[in-house]
Amino acid sequence: MLDIKQLQQDVLANKTAKGFNTTDIALEFCLAHEELAEAFAAHRKKLPDLGEELADVAIYLLGIAEILGIDLEAELVKKMEKNRKRTYMLIDGVHVRDKDR
Repeated sequence: MLDIKQLQQDVLANKTAKGFNTTDIALEFCLAHEELAEAFAAHRKKLPDLGEELADVAIYLLGIAEILGIDLEAELVKKMEKNRKRTYMLIDGVHVRDKDR
């Protein structure tokens, strides 16, 4: 099993060692968005590097979490449990969260 906290630390250590940005959070979000767009393009064009592009997205998210002091593993576990308990209704072909539950 992956140790997400260790991955966060490793990502930040690599960014620091290479001299990459570790202070401009807005830039990090923009770069993560750029990587997500590259992953989408790889998927749409059926390129063989889709996995690598998704890894880039994950690396940016791990780095942002570490810079901000967020335990991403704990947040993922909490969010997955929250999503598991949610219910949805299908309205005109769209899943809409049932807010009463």
